[in-house]
Amino acid sequence: MKVVVILGTRPETIKLAPVVDALNAAAISTIVCATGQHREMLEQALRVFSIQPHISLAAMTPGQTLNRLAARLLTDMDAVLDHEQPDWVLVQGDTTTAFCGGLAAFHRGIRVGHVEAGLRTGELSSPFPEEANRSLLARIATLHFAPTRRNRQALLAEGIPENAIHVTGNTGIDALEKARSLTEAAQTAGRLPTLDAILAAAQGKPLVLVTCHRRENFGGVLENICRLLKRLCERHAGFYWVFPVHLNPNVQEPVRRILAAVPNLRLLNPLDYLTSLALIARSSLILSDSGGIQEEAPAFGAPVVVMRNHTERPEGVAAGFATLAGQAPESIEAAVDGWLLHPERRADLKHRANPYGDGHASERIVALLQGKTCGEFCG
Repeated sequence: MKVVVILGTRPETIKLAPVVDALNAAAISTIVCATGQHREMLEQALRVFSIQPHISLAAMTPGQTLNRLAARLLTDMDAVLDHEQPDWVLVQGDTTTAFCGGLAAFHRGIRVGHVEAGLRTGELSSPFPEEANRSLLARIATLHFAPTRRNRQALLAEGIPENAIHVTGNTGIDALEKARSLTEAAQTAGRLPTLDAILAAAQGKPLVLVTCHRRENFGGVLENICRLLKRLCERHAGFYWVFPVHLNPNVQEPVRRILAAVPNLRLLNPLDYLTSLALIARSSLILSDSGGIQEEAPAFGAPVVVMRNHTERPEGVAAGFATLAGQAPESIEAAVDGWLLHPERRADLKHRANPYGDGHASERIVALLQGKTCGEFCG
């Protein structure tokens, strides 16, 4: 059996790295194809997990539209699949890379395995274009590796055959469990200088981590969030706030213009994966629109205020780890106060199980590709 694994962004790399390891451990011929959709952040994650792509495409160009990116990806990946002739193509999540990788394989009659299948908000434009990408992938995938039972139900409601859906847990939790030891070793060896600088600047104050990068929050929404953050930093001056700022100019410009002079807020360039995990582990609270952070934070007992109107990860809300605050500043502020003013509420999370995975999703996925039966994740 031969498998082509297609990835193009940092989250895809993180969540497919343990799958690549499991494929190699099973002695399955594995070709890793990196599209370069997010080149700089992609390369960071590849280094962390010691993955050397067999094929590297230069798909992204400055100012490129989604249609141009998709056209280039389909053309380039068609040539890859023609040369490799795999039995399976694995894609992850909901990026343009994932959808085009699946579509290119479908056009050639190659079986598609969709890792992290079945996530839905029910709103086609939220998030955009991710909700459409993952919904369209569901129509062409052969096997659907759903992280949770809720994701399975979403796929069943769309008419996907039950025998094509398998609840595996989320591979991001597999990656996190592997990265724990890497993070500890890196910090001990002094290889996380950004973390050391943050902790020194915080001077013992508890940390609040902020991330914001989704298209749905661009423009006036992000400007309002930034003004709110400035006010929250003043009101909760006993906390040290850390904001790694996405490289997209739509994020960089308003964040740095509005928040550059806030004394207890540190603006950073995007963090490498290990530093990011170390910060999550040390955070009293996280404000984010990131899907990955919603999955990772429960592993450290860290609460998340989700700055979105919808989430495709309601399991964290149901389990008490997350508050879906929406985009309105007053709702976000109320959610933040609800966590920061009640330390006992935060402490209660420390011993709860992660609802997104148990660290064995990749093993289940590889077993299923081999036609074997395996127990499902029941979190």
